[in-house]
Amino acid sequence: MSFILNCFSSPPKPHALILARGGSKGIPRKNIKPMNGVPLLVYNVKACLASGAFEKVVVSSDDDEILEIAVKAGAVAHKRSAESAKDTASSESGLFDYCDTVPELVSCALVQCTSPLTTAEDFRNGVMKFHSSGADSLVTVVRAHRFLWSIKDGQAVPQNYDPVKRPRRQDWNGELIENGAFYVFKTQALRDSGSRLSGKIAAFEMSEDTLAEIDTPTDWAIIEGLVAAK
Repeated sequence: MSFILNCFSSPPKPHALILARGGSKGIPRKNIKPMNGVPLLVYNVKACLASGAFEKVVVSSDDDEILEIAVKAGAVAHKRSAESAKDTASSESGLFDYCDTVPELVSCALVQCTSPLTTAEDFRNGVMKFHSSGADSLVTVVRAHRFLWSIKDGQAVPQNYDPVKRPRRQDWNGELIENGAFYVFKTQALRDSGSRLSGKIAAFEMSEDTLAEIDTPTDWAIIEGLVAAK
């Protein structure tokens, strides 16, 4: 009987990991800057917790104020190493900084607090897609109907369509664009490849409004309006 139950048992829930350095440059103190009166990172902490998809929600930071706000919102604090929090450090270095402290962790989700429009349902369905697809990692995407161009030898060159046979929107599936909302991955795949995305990669499609990420003050103003309208 125990063998039968084990065959149908749910896979271990991943940890949700939000990397939030104190030294953001484009928008100072961006990760805890109030958006409509709420510190930015709190949106995703709350959505992750409400999703029920994660064993725990962790905020990793080198900044004590950020960690204090994260804990008040319901997250677990992880003190990020100075080395992995440098301006030149990659997000992957932050992933290893946390995952190496939890060697038994099977899977993890990198959650970007610069995407506050991500909902609890997005997290829940994305994690379900990761598990059901048997993937090693998952990327979130948005479908966009945009024609892409590049410049080659001083001339504009179409990348994804023939201008002579310009497709109608309803006749074209568009392009899937990585929106950076969150990534789910097996920790062993991270260790083997050094990347959040590797092996068999699944895609989870999200709504068009989640394409925007906060990198500039203009992004902030646009997304703040979208958040307020929800």
